[in-house]
Amino acid sequence: MNGLALLERHSAPASWRIALPHSAAAVPVARALVRTALAELQHGADSDTAELLTAELVANAVEHTVGDAPIELVVELLPTGCKVEVHDPDPAPPGNLTRPADREPDPWQEHGRGLLLIRTLSASCGHRPTESGKAVWFRLPVVPRQRQPRCRPRPAS
Repeated sequence: MNGLALLERHSAPASWRIALPHSAAAVPVARALVRTALAELQHGADSDTAELLTAELVANAVEHTVGDAPIELVVELLPTGCKVEVHDPDPAPPGNLTRPADREPDPWQEHGRGLLLIRTLSASCGHRPTESGKAVWFRLPVVPRQRQPRCRPRPAS
């Protein structure tokens, strides 16, 4: 499968659902969709964190599932933040997503930190079975807008 198969936008709460190719090319597309979705919230969740965690979920789905069935990304914007789900065809639960690992990741290895990042940086995370495999998800809260300093006119000199 090359490119995007499905893009839907629903109303209240806003949500997006997109089928992504079962390849590494899915990661930047997923990041872009999350960035676009969060830009629509006036007081959005942290876009950088959402993009990072989405990239981890999509990369895990590509790397740890067999076959070429599409991976599905679902982004839901809620008044309290956002929820991101990645659906894949493998029903097996994702490693140590909801519980700490038995040991710390090896600092010299390239892999092994994705689920730790998701556990640590999200407000909550988990997985659930679906009709065609599983959905792995995380939630991020709305980040309050920082107070903007009021500009005062300079006194005339």
